[in-house]
Amino acid sequence: MSERITNDFLIQRMLESQGQAAAQPTRGPARGQSRQSDFSALLQRELTAQQAAQTAPQVAFSRHARERATQRGIEITPTLMTRLQNGIDRDRAKGATNVIAMDAAADQAFLLNIPQSKVITAITSAEMRESVFTNIDGAVFL
Repeated sequence: MSERITNDFLIQRMLESQGQAAAQPTRGPARGQSRQSDFSALLQRELTAQQAAQTAPQVAFSRHARERATQRGIEITPTLMTRLQNGIDRDRAKGATNVIAMDAAADQAFLLNIPQSKVITAITSAEMRESVFTNIDGAVFL
């Protein structure tokens, strides 16, 4: 009995977290099948979302961004790439598409296209003071 209560409780919690109303318990043989199909559908959605997150493209620099980074003395290190990827992941979760990623510690910033996981350009803090950024729907601090 306690296993059944635990499973019902977990299914109800998962449905509520997805913004769905939990089905009211019913009597009879259809109950197990209904709950099992609800759980199966919810599990499949979660697995699909996790798989999509894992297959999301890794951050890459456009040719323009690589040229600008070189011209401006911005070193592209594995640590920087990890920090940029973390910023892209956070912005993707919020639904942003074009973001400025500020790296205050290194006095530099990057314009990012979130759907493509691409760095569009790289700029230094001195250039930021003279620039106007348009079509940006988010900002992230690295």
